[in-house]
Amino acid sequence: MDENNLTVPYVALESERARQEKGRKHERTLWFIVVIVLLLLLFGTNAAWINYEAQFSKEEITQEVWQDAENGINRFVGGDYYGDTESENYNQEANP
Repeated sequence: MDENNLTVPYVALESERARQEKGRKHERTLWFIVVIVLLLLLFGTNAAWINYEAQFSKEEITQEVWQDAENGINRFVGGDYYGDTESENYNQEANP
């Protein structure tokens, strides 16, 4: 018989195919379980971050500031510089 022309009995071929199919089915089941676990972990970590961020409350601090400037320029700088003044040149009326 030729080296390139080997024959395999049909029964052996069918039993090998059945064994491989069983292995593939087991592999698909394993991947399905891995995907489900990863999705649960993803949702769990997102829920944990939302819970963590919900612990902190955002507080707004309002400051009322009075000031006089001798040079005619009146500006308020405090914290994050969200301050506004009624008039930038508050003292300009007093100094012509």
